[in-house]
Amino acid sequence: MLITRQNRHMPTRVERYLAHLDRLSGGQEPAFVPFRSSKPGLRDVTAIVYRDQPEPGFLTGLTYGLSLSGHPAWQRSTPELCITVRSTDEAWAWAIAHLAEQLRGGPCHFGYGDTLGFGQRISQDSGMDAFVLFAPAALEREDFLGIDVGDELPVSITGCYPIHSSERRFIQANGLKAFWDLDWDPYDVTRAAVV
Repeated sequence: MLITRQNRHMPTRVERYLAHLDRLSGGQEPAFVPFRSSKPGLRDVTAIVYRDQPEPGFLTGLTYGLSLSGHPAWQRSTPELCITVRSTDEAWAWAIAHLAEQLRGGPCHFGYGDTLGFGQRISQDSGMDAFVLFAPAALEREDFLGIDVGDELPVSITGCYPIHSSERRFIQANGLKAFWDLDWDPYDVTRAAVV
């Protein structure tokens, strides 16, 4: 049988997503940490962890699996989460994968301005215990929106920013813009609360 481009192996959804991440990371091999599904009928969520990305001393983590769960609000794309922090503690990446696994399939649609409580300190090096969602600061727009994974809807990467409980309450009362306009470093996990 003659092998043509049409009958060669077509990349799977996850292969397409990982190829996109490979382009962003310059081919750096990440660590993969699976989080078992607690939801019947839904697949596991995986934390994909890059050390020293986008630069030495930083950690970038992404999820894979959230976008497979479906939500009525997801009309243009399906989300995966991303965190970039000045830390070497992989707990930051594990935390967003844990929250994605726990909250998917429920009322949370992982939209910009949503806040996610972790319920305890996320890492030993920080007092932060929550996240706010917005566009990922460490990626260019074309790198986080409309990622073709071969499905009807593309994947878009949503940024997760670690915050303190007091900041979460402030955002819930005043909105994301009021918080975003304050003087704070989105990569600094050791910073004091700004409100």
